[in-house]
Amino acid sequence: MMTRRIALMTGALLLSMLSFSAHAKDELAVNITPDIASVDVVHMGQRMTIKRNQDPKHTIPKMFTKTSHACPPFCIQPASLAPKVETIAELEMLDYLKKSSAGDTSILVVDARTPEWMTRGTIPGSVNIPWTELSVKGAEAWEDAATAEDIMVDRFGVSIDKDGKMDFSNAKTLVIFCNGAWCHQSTENIKLLLKKGYPAEKLKWYRGGMQAWVSFGLTTVYFKK
Repeated sequence: MMTRRIALMTGALLLSMLSFSAHAKDELAVNITPDIASVDVVHMGQRMTIKRNQDPKHTIPKMFTKTSHACPPFCIQPASLAPKVETIAELEMLDYLKKSSAGDTSILVVDARTPEWMTRGTIPGSVNIPWTELSVKGAEAWEDAATAEDIMVDRFGVSIDKDGKMDFSNAKTLVIFCNGAWCHQSTENIKLLLKKGYPAEKLKWYRGGMQAWVSFGLTTVYFKK
């Protein structure tokens, strides 16, 4: 893993759940909701604030303005990915980020993109587990992916019982995203996890991904070598 230094940019930020650390309304002209100005999260051990960009002239970053990605593989994904797998939007994502940052270890927000995309910006409070580490060659290659089960045990809270079978009793709720509704990386990982027996109700999919996140001007964290 390359050494990373967090360089924070004033992008905008997200929401959350019941007890949000919202700043006074009069401090910001552009709030997340009428009642939520900003949300505090923890990213790589550092506390930071998610809010929306306050510049009325701010526009979506150029890398996310492209509309025509080659399909396949970058095809439009369905709104409902699989039975019992919940598709979420920005406010729900903020809620999970808030809970996770407050110490709820049963939640893990996962950026499924490859590391080069991480350097272009990610959601504060997420962790990067590249989709290629769970699926090297696709669904049929799951059994050949040496790191897949290790990740499930070491990162996702799955255990192996005495018979060698996976036990999902303490599996984390995974909130997975990639670049947007045209990105297949997070959806392929979710399908593979389901195939392996991961409980569907513990899989949440942020369909809008980074493209939707930046379109709302939410705070984005960048990495440099």
